[in-house]
Amino acid sequence: MVRRASRVLAFSFVGALVGCSGADRMGPPCPAGSGSADAKPVPKPTYALHGDEGMWLLNEFPAARLKELHGFEPDQAWLDHVRLGAVRLSVGCSGSFVSPSGLVMTNHHCAHECIQQLSTKAKDFVAAGFYAASEKEEVKCPGAEIANLVEIKDVTVAMNEATRGLTDKAYADAQRGAKNKLEQECSGGDAKLRCEVVTLYRGGKYHLYKYKRFQDVRLVFAPEAAIAFFGGDPDNFNFPRYDLDVSFLRVYENGSPAKIDHYFKWAPSAAKAGDPTFVVGHPGSTSRELTISQLVYQRDVHLPERLIELSELRGVLTEFGTKGAEQARIANDDLFGVENSIKALKGEHGALTEGAFFSDLEAQENALRAYVQATPELAAIAGGAWDSIAEARKAYRAMRGAYDMLERGRGFRSKLFAHARTLLRAGTEAQKPNNERLREYSEANAQSIRSDVLSEEPIYDEYEVLTLGYSLTKLREVLGPDHPIVKKVLGDKSPKELAASLVKDSKLKDLKVRTALLDGGKNAVDASNDPMITLAKLVDGDARAIRRDFEEKVQGVEQRSGELISKVKFQVYGSTAYPDATFTLRLAYGKVDGWTEPGRTVPPFTVIGGAFDRATGREPFALPKKWLDAKPTLDLTVPFDMSLTNDIIGGNSGSPVLDKEARIVGLIFDGNLHSLGGEFGYDPALNRSIAVTNTALTHALDKVYRAQRILDELKP
Repeated sequence: MVRRASRVLAFSFVGALVGCSGADRMGPPCPAGSGSADAKPVPKPTYALHGDEGMWLLNEFPAARLKELHGFEPDQAWLDHVRLGAVRLSVGCSGSFVSPSGLVMTNHHCAHECIQQLSTKAKDFVAAGFYAASEKEEVKCPGAEIANLVEIKDVTVAMNEATRGLTDKAYADAQRGAKNKLEQECSGGDAKLRCEVVTLYRGGKYHLYKYKRFQDVRLVFAPEAAIAFFGGDPDNFNFPRYDLDVSFLRVYENGSPAKIDHYFKWAPSAAKAGDPTFVVGHPGSTSRELTISQLVYQRDVHLPERLIELSELRGVLTEFGTKGAEQARIANDDLFGVENSIKALKGEHGALTEGAFFSDLEAQENALRAYVQATPELAAIAGGAWDSIAEARKAYRAMRGAYDMLERGRGFRSKLFAHARTLLRAGTEAQKPNNERLREYSEANAQSIRSDVLSEEPIYDEYEVLTLGYSLTKLREVLGPDHPIVKKVLGDKSPKELAASLVKDSKLKDLKVRTALLDGGKNAVDASNDPMITLAKLVDGDARAIRRDFEEKVQGVEQRSGELISKVKFQVYGSTAYPDATFTLRLAYGKVDGWTEPGRTVPPFTVIGGAFDRATGREPFALPKKWLDAKPTLDLTVPFDMSLTNDIIGGNSGSPVLDKEARIVGLIFDGNLHSLGGEFGYDPALNRSIAVTNTALTHALDKVYRAQRILDELKP
């Protein structure tokens, strides 16, 4: 999702108002203090939390509120232990340490990319599952990285000083430079560390996160996809569920399993209805702080366009999978992601088109804006900020097609092209001072770039031709056949012809070739005549130009204006609010609970026996053979999946569910349909997260998979 933008802000108290008028003019009345002779006082708005709402920072956790709601107040040692036991996966998921020997628990769909990359035509671990019965059988995941947050530092003062008094390009450049500098000073060039300046409250605060990085990540266990995603797309974001959506990985250091001090022990029994629960993980992004103009853009432009695009892509991938079992296997991971995204985005769009919900959001913003305009000291800070964001959204509408196709890469869906662009830009950016580089190519990210380029992830020619040809067709469709960039890229070839030629002749499939180009830097890349690198060079200038426009006219404006809005929110609401999710560590509290909606009451638990009742023998309701064979030995009354009131969003997949003693009682893998509106707000009556229970996990490991080695590590 994109945000940001900026023009020079003119904070004249009256001039910042849009459409208000005195008694002699048409339009809504001006707020008190804005010049209207008969203006009434504007009440100070309040910020109310709803039930278990909140994705809370661990260094600013509302312990007193938790005690009020659930009778438990964690101390700093508890919070530190929870922080150090949680991990973040580079694929966009969460996880946790569950043994002192580096064992990591996450979802099957979070490890799916690794499982598929390790699979071959002869051994499909996605379909058959995987279990390493000994340490030597644990297999390294290509390009995987797991990060553990070891330190948080508030750098708001330093960031604000770097951008003080600046706007537009100067603001964007100064902010980028300050972030690069802080991150490099934090990591000190240590390849085992990763540092990130995190923007919180839309620029109201900045924190510097220091992570310990594990780049030797190995697969230990994964069940069959048929039970990990039992019910498939029809059950996705629904409940009741019967999914064993789990995988176990292990992090290594210096060739041996890493020694971990903070890990989560296994609770000896299942949680019960009403028990307090804690979800620690990395929610990806939320839009609860966006302005109405930004939400209107999401509702009317971004979400409809993305849904159309993803639906078309789903058709392309599905058709490819019909060619044979191998093609279906190759496309499986991408198809899963596309289908999941379609369902999630439909839910988000549905929330924004629900009249009462959107009206409430408008009322909240209007109340705050009216109070700001009626309070001179607040109007002087942010009186024109909302209008600046609205103008930036207009600017983005005009450039979004070119930005998405060229800079965000939707016109070039290809692993080979991604490698080519990274090699090209890595060499170019390395020639610049660190504070002038593109953010993703700063010195602090050098090791991540190397890991990406030198990943041993397999590349399949047929699939590359398919995805690149499709995306080049979209490039021509979005920009138009007469656009100079389209003519420059395609020439007299069709998208499919060009894709086939590029894939056939590119040598970037060879890891040795990529290594030589990365190590050789700019000179080696400049001298290369590889067709994929030639294509990357051909469009790089245009892509950089549209990126500069975006950063200066949209991103910079929206960040600066969002920062000003956050400042007045702090003054009006105090520090009771939590920041939007940023794929950084958060703690959400809640309890085991079902819900009631028109026509049904949903209990909080399912049991293992329900999976057999639901099974039809046909996908996606076909249980694996191991489960059918093990049925006589299973306790069919063991709780399988459960629903919780904890406030989560995408990115929380793989988060552990903890009890008050910070012991594992479950594993987050989904939310219900109502939770999809959680992108924009939290409804305590209906929003629920979905987890597989600790008892289902251990019962399956014992009775179905005979994975005694893992059970021994998980012993309480």
